[in-house]
Amino acid sequence: MLVLALDTSTPAVTAGVATLAGADVTVLAERVTLDARAHGELITPHALEALAEAGVTPREIDAIVCGVGPGPFTGLRAGMATAAALSHGLGVNAYPVCSLDAIAVGADVDEPFLVVTDARRREVYWAAYDALKSRIDGPHVQAPADFGTPVAAGDGARLYAERLAVRVIEPYYPPTAGLVAVAASHLLAKEAPGPLTPLYLRRPDAVEPSARKRVTT
Repeated sequence: MLVLALDTSTPAVTAGVATLAGADVTVLAERVTLDARAHGELITPHALEALAEAGVTPREIDAIVCGVGPGPFTGLRAGMATAAALSHGLGVNAYPVCSLDAIAVGADVDEPFLVVTDARRREVYWAAYDALKSRIDGPHVQAPADFGTPVAAGDGARLYAERLAVRVIEPYYPPTAGLVAVAASHLLAKEAPGPLTPLYLRRPDAVEPSARKRVTT
């Protein structure tokens, strides 16, 4: 099975092509740029470049996997909109995956750990995992603090290591292999994907205006 993976939930603009055979994920090509302001400009070119390097055309893709966060609104929607457009145009399914889970799958650790990414505004997105890399808590968004687990992956762990009281491990961003691995069971079963619903976690900054006050004379 040939899979296109996309993620824009962190400063890493990521697009990759991988094959899935049973539990084995083989990455054929990947493009990653660290630029929190260029998700919209780079995600489609990265996808096309990864496809070209892998030696395949978009029409050969069997499925798309997309990280749905948690992440900041502006960056996250770029990857998800691209995944939705490609899914519609190519007539293939787009599978949503938690971006923190994709980081967790790639962590070289055999004990409980955290995945922590930067949520800006001096906050982090985080989730807790057991030694088998199954998520047991989260995702959440809050100010970084000692969450009681001494090991953490993700760029937020690296940024706030002292306040989190953790030993930082890689990966820092969701990799192609991790994105595909998280969705593997659904892909192989050819299940209908769930909706591409973003994990923003925060309430929107914009609010509906309240009713206008009545003016009397």
